[in-house]
Amino acid sequence: MSLTITGRHLEITPAIREYVHTKTARVLRHFDQVIDTQVMLSIEPLKHTAEITMRLRGKDLHCEASDDNLYAAIDLLVDKADRQVLKYKSKAQTYAHEPAKRLDIHAE
Repeated sequence: MSLTITGRHLEITPAIREYVHTKTARVLRHFDQVIDTQVMLSIEPLKHTAEITMRLRGKDLHCEASDDNLYAAIDLLVDKADRQVLKYKSKAQTYAHEPAKRLDIHAE
């Protein structure tokens, strides 16, 4: 998985980069088929916003979270992304059933 972190009106420090990297690793525990991840962090007066776009096979997931604190916004963002990935994983999961021809039917 490639992780791109971009800052808007913000310089990305090594501490922020490490925090985002450890938090997004949580999503990979549930689903390891993430192709690309882009994180956009922005600061406006009294509002810190974090956005994430995850490219999965066949789908792009996008989340956005805002808070007064940048680290809290990242935490909210990762929670939303984790829920979306779990939802995608449950929908994409194949449920193979035994074909009707192979079922043992007792003829009476």
